[in-house]
Amino acid sequence: MWHLNNTIGNSMKLIFISLFLSLFTNKPNIIFIMSDDHTSQAIGAYNSRLAPLNLTPNIDKIAKEGIIFRNAFCSNSICTPSRASIITGQYAHTNGVLDLTGELGSEQQYLAHEMKKAGYETAMIGKWHLKKRPAAFDYYKVLPGQGKYYDPNFFEGSYGDEKGKPVVMKGHSSDCLTDIAINWLNNKRNKNKPFFLKFHFKAPHDFFHYAPRYEDYLKDVKVPEPKSMWDNENNGSLATKGSDNELIHHIGTSIGLRNYRRNYANTWAKGIKDEKQAKTQAYQSYLKKYLRCVKGIDDNIARLVESLKSQNLYDNTIIIYTGDQGFMLGEHDYQDKRWAYEESMRMPFIVRYPKVIKPGSESDAIIENIDYPATMLDFAGVPTPGYMQGKSFRSILETGKEPKGWKKEAYYQYWMHMAHHDVPGHIALRTKKYKLILYYGARVNELKPETPPAWELYDLEKDPYELDNIYDNPKNAKLVMQLKAQFFKMRSENGAADEKFPVNKVINEYWEYDKEAKNKAIVISKNYAEERNKKQGIK
Repeated sequence: MWHLNNTIGNSMKLIFISLFLSLFTNKPNIIFIMSDDHTSQAIGAYNSRLAPLNLTPNIDKIAKEGIIFRNAFCSNSICTPSRASIITGQYAHTNGVLDLTGELGSEQQYLAHEMKKAGYETAMIGKWHLKKRPAAFDYYKVLPGQGKYYDPNFFEGSYGDEKGKPVVMKGHSSDCLTDIAINWLNNKRNKNKPFFLKFHFKAPHDFFHYAPRYEDYLKDVKVPEPKSMWDNENNGSLATKGSDNELIHHIGTSIGLRNYRRNYANTWAKGIKDEKQAKTQAYQSYLKKYLRCVKGIDDNIARLVESLKSQNLYDNTIIIYTGDQGFMLGEHDYQDKRWAYEESMRMPFIVRYPKVIKPGSESDAIIENIDYPATMLDFAGVPTPGYMQGKSFRSILETGKEPKGWKKEAYYQYWMHMAHHDVPGHIALRTKKYKLILYYGARVNELKPETPPAWELYDLEKDPYELDNIYDNPKNAKLVMQLKAQFFKMRSENGAADEKFPVNKVINEYWEYDKEAKNKAIVISKNYAEERNKKQGIK
């Protein structure tokens, strides 16, 4: 009898273990790959002016075998806030990470906690950039702060470890990070569980230090230039140009000599005083350095894919590729990101999972980076937590169609007024057809604008490169009213209009933007230009 009971007991245990394992092994593995500042213009699958250069054949292959989103947007185009939104599922004004000084403690690393509760083995490898250690992950090996391109140092730790062990590796960061990821996949993870890996490259963040093997890559190629680098037409407004062009030398760091304080001509075309020649040389140097970093990423993606294939994991793994935001590659004569313009606000977003995603798919559905965690959790079998503001777009991945009631707009707010790259504080509403921008020109705790407030409106169907600001056209008065009402409603519902942010008083003051408000903005513009000219010794 004892033998029989023992046999039944063992059988029940085996059944339980089998059910337990099947519960988790039927779940897909998930790899979320994110590069720093890798914009959609520099990915072949997005068919930009750079596509003929065949920059990213390995990323393009993932896109060909999966789906491309053409309207994926970040809500704050700067590294730290975007990363915080992706792991919390919340806008910056909700999670508190408004700028580069923001931090995210382990208790707020929601996506990792939810994945772990769902039975996933979790890991965070690469650029973290959220100050505190990613101690909500089972394993982490992350760059401190911005991290180094060559011979990078890391903090390595496990779940609950708030400090991590210092580690130094030899080589270029993109290669080192891929080595770490492959080693974790092969040797460190618990292979009885599905895995969730956040894998973040440092490249191609400035100052674009590529691996030496790419020194001759594109050496004899003339990289195509954006038309708006030379002729910005009717892009911009009083907020970016001034009432009489008095701000063009002070707003937005430039490729050529336009911005007196910071431009790439002074970095990569030193001594050349001719504007056209300086801008041309600076642009070519800028793009080739940037694209050599991109090439290093793409080659390492190939290594990662081969590792997955060697372990028979490739087709049971959801592979996501994105950048933490977009990036300006000379468009409008701007460098860096931060702007609500398309090249900066738009994120590349590519997903491969052949079990449910039809190869060669595309979607123009509007998705935001706050939606990414909800979608990954959906595939893990986890309902979207109530504290997340994002929504799952799993059904769009699986069907290519937007579900009933899907969002019609994306929200944007850049909080770091005039920091580093001379971009004024602003908010934006992006629908499929239009973009409405208000530059309010003040820091988060200020009650008065430093730079002139102004509105911009672009018809993205007729003007995809945002070269014609149609806000002041009287024919568009009704459209402006409709979009402002939509914008106001969105800000109210998502919490951005909360009175706890003093700068909202400035936004409210310039919301209607009547003649009196515009006249005040003109005075602000003249005063700011005069002040900056004095500081820079310009007459």
